[in-house]
Amino acid sequence: MLNAKLKGYRADEITFVNKRTTAKPMEIQTKYSYSVKYTNTGTCRSEMTVEVLEKNDPQNFNLKVVMSGVFEFQEAPREVLHKETFNTLFPYVRSLITTITANAGIMPIILPLMDIENQSIYKIEKNNQ
Repeated sequence: MLNAKLKGYRADEITFVNKRTTAKPMEIQTKYSYSVKYTNTGTCRSEMTVEVLEKNDPQNFNLKVVMSGVFEFQEAPREVLHKETFNTLFPYVRSLITTITANAGIMPIILPLMDIENQSIYKIEKNNQ
């Protein structure tokens, strides 16, 4: 059973630059960040940033998506809540990136599934308000 329930999400920022002049395949690089701010009232707000860049020419191709989610949570270790909220929000970001690139008339970018357990993106913050 999940300890965190998604109440809503939204795309806070979408930045997309596609000035490529060649049709040759590109090598992409991805950057991720994720943070969660907890309140004492059983809610938390998460923010995920994903950047997709052309490795050798990032000024001509880059996409940045910042998405936030609001969750209600049961008392559980922060590490558990962090993983659960990430695993809930990531598919929305992944889908948005695929949709943006597909609708831009280029080969859709489909981010691989991510196992947060093996990533160094933890940043746990507590808000005592």
